[in-house]
Amino acid sequence: MLKNILVIAVAIIAGTLIYANKTEIPATPRVDSQASVPSLEEKVLPSEGVMLPATWGNLGKQLVATGVIDDKKFEQLYANRDELTVEMKALLTGENNGNLKITEKNSGLILNLLWALGLGSKNEILETGPMMDKNYGGAQNFASTGGWTIAKGNAMDHYSKHQFFNLTPEQQALVNKISRGIYRPCCGNSTYFPDCNHGMAMLGFLELMASQGVSESEMWRAALAVNSFWFPDTYLTIATYQKNKGVEWQNVKPEEILGADYSSGQGFAKIASQVTTPGNSHSGGGGCGVDAGSNVAPKRQTNGCGVDAGEPAPTPKRQSSGCGI
Repeated sequence: MLKNILVIAVAIIAGTLIYANKTEIPATPRVDSQASVPSLEEKVLPSEGVMLPATWGNLGKQLVATGVIDDKKFEQLYANRDELTVEMKALLTGENNGNLKITEKNSGLILNLLWALGLGSKNEILETGPMMDKNYGGAQNFASTGGWTIAKGNAMDHYSKHQFFNLTPEQQALVNKISRGIYRPCCGNSTYFPDCNHGMAMLGFLELMASQGVSESEMWRAALAVNSFWFPDTYLTIATYQKNKGVEWQNVKPEEILGADYSSGQGFAKIASQVTTPGNSHSGGGGCGVDAGSNVAPKRQTNGCGVDAGEPAPTPKRQSSGCGI
């Protein structure tokens, strides 16, 4: 009897010690694998935006001083939509702006500033490239020129007129090379033929980066980020197509994605036909007019070509490429 009691007592004590030891071992936290992996949308369009490898400095002030931007017209455009932000004022009139940062919210503003820069900056692409082809009747006949209605005077008064940059021959050659390889889904032309606002803005962006010694690989990567915010639904679709092929967005080759097979209007149409389009639509700088970038009611990217403050523009009077006036 005493032996049985001792056995039971030992068992109870052992069980208590085991239980006590268990309580001292911290539980392994559960990891939600889905929550820890960024969504495809977050990879393509980071919610915090993308810091670009180019310093803006006082370029906004220069654009105003030369008349490429009429600051009163520019500010009124944004005031009409209650989008006259501190950021916008700083980029337009500030002296020491740092690196540009593009977000879903400011993509229209960045588009307009770079459009003005590309239009006004003196560059051989504007003077000897396709924009000057006599078959099109003159550079004034395109959306990138006729659509810029917030300059002092006529847009053509500023077309390739202002020396914002002094590119070396090597830097100009880099701009020429990359501009020929960047397409946009609103038409079938490359940045080398900047006949709409996106092309002209991208040209300005390439000149800005080249002038500051940004490497070729960085320029391609930054250009893809910018195009993605200007055409969010387009690049979410392309990213989905790539993912279905087993390629994550961070591993794509920017020069391939920005090329005609993916980013031109025709190329993207082929890609889109093979993909179920994303369910959510996004606002962006997809319209070809002076876009105030309002995000009050997100909408799909549009391809209008007039001054629209965010609304689709009237049908262009003249079409040479899908984006001309």
